[in-house]
Amino acid sequence: MSTHTTRLLEQDGHPRAHPHGHGITANGAAMRNGLLPGQSDGSGDRSGGPGEQPGGRPLPVDGKRFRSVLGHFATGVVAITAIDPDTGEPCGLAANSFTSVSLDPPLVAFCVAHTSTSWPRVRAAKTCTVNVLAEHQQPVCAALASKGGDKFAGLDWTESPSGNPVIGDALAWIDCSVEAEYPAGDHVIVVARVHQLDTCGDSGPLLFFRGGYGRFHA
Repeated sequence: MSTHTTRLLEQDGHPRAHPHGHGITANGAAMRNGLLPGQSDGSGDRSGGPGEQPGGRPLPVDGKRFRSVLGHFATGVVAITAIDPDTGEPCGLAANSFTSVSLDPPLVAFCVAHTSTSWPRVRAAKTCTVNVLAEHQQPVCAALASKGGDKFAGLDWTESPSGNPVIGDALAWIDCSVEAEYPAGDHVIVVARVHQLDTCGDSGPLLFFRGGYGRFHA
């Protein structure tokens, strides 16, 4: 197995470096810390230690710091598309919280904000299609991340086997249907069963890192 050193580049090919990340929507899971028998939970303490409130309760995590720290985890970007069953028009949204979940059965997952106005339209369709965006497709991401208007105006697309939009020049497409949804804070975790999939491009991926978009240079 070979190992490559990679750098994230801006769309113009120049290295990018930002001291602070902004704009990422991150999702995390919280775990409770168990106590061994005989250990105190700190409820009797009057003063908190570092990172704690009086009584030993942890301090709340600052939202800006949460986004900044989680922004150091580079992700790909996908466009989740469908045909609105009410209007017959294409609909979709962009996401960077996408991952494979299971090989048997074949499952993937992504996270959608509760405030999304596009997800209910995509969810109403029998199937949806995940498009893996290429390094030059930041405009596609911006169009599908926008609120209101015709998100597909000017976008080139063909139909997947399930009839959903496969965006031109995307790296891959994945036809799937919603298997389960799990509320998680201000988002919902969507688990989807894969029915068909294929690759359709060989360029580099569109990446999101520290609040900006870029590409790999190996």
